[in-house]
Amino acid sequence: MINQFKTIKSISMFNKEKNPMIERVTASNATMVSAGTTLNGDISSDNDLRIDGTIHGNVISTAKIIIGATGYVEGNIEGQQADINGKVEGNITAGDLLQLRGACNVQGNIAAGKLQIEPTATFNGKCQMGTVANIVKMSSPDVSTAEAQ
Repeated sequence: MINQFKTIKSISMFNKEKNPMIERVTASNATMVSAGTTLNGDISSDNDLRIDGTIHGNVISTAKIIIGATGYVEGNIEGQQADINGKVEGNITAGDLLQLRGACNVQGNIAAGKLQIEPTATFNGKCQMGTVANIVKMSSPDVSTAEAQ
């Protein structure tokens, strides 16, 4: 009888360990562009997006957009949240939280409800913060003025 109890206990423990697998299944609703992949054109999604490859076009999501350390976007990014670790050449609009992390490099304007910038991040452009209703469209950075200085 004790051996059967131990077996049941092991199965119970095993089931508890399966919970991370369930989390992975739910998290798999995110769309991923892997490193080494290049896409030309706009991407639009209602789910989370993770970009570890290269996108030549705009990235739009009603959820969270993650640009991984190897990710590169040449175009505008619009989402509820954005987590930037790679390189972006274009404007970024996040309705809620925008995070510039690690050695990311952003060349363009940003507009966000909340902004978090790590000390190792690089950002060149204009910044506007506040609620989405208060964010107005900004013009592209004036490259000729920056080059003249």
